[in-house]
Amino acid sequence: MADLEQEKSTSTNTSVLERTQTQENPELTDNGDSDRFSHYVSADRMLESRITGRPVVALCGKVWVPQYDRNPDDYPVCPECLRIYNEMSD
Repeated sequence: MADLEQEKSTSTNTSVLERTQTQENPELTDNGDSDRFSHYVSADRMLESRITGRPVVALCGKVWVPQYDRNPDDYPVCPECLRIYNEMSD
């Protein structure tokens, strides 16, 4: 009995700390043209995306699913894509 009382007196209490966490929504909601730039993507990746519907990743890192009704010639080229492309071609 004395061992049990000693165990109780040396045990520690555990507190639960509550943390609020915000979680970003990974869902694509911009339909690929919210920033109104055309982006550089490999022609092979673009073709694959049109066949499979999977998103593409531009040189600048933008991820989106291209749409057929969007003409990239109607938008200015993304400055970051252009910079990276020029560095690659040097």
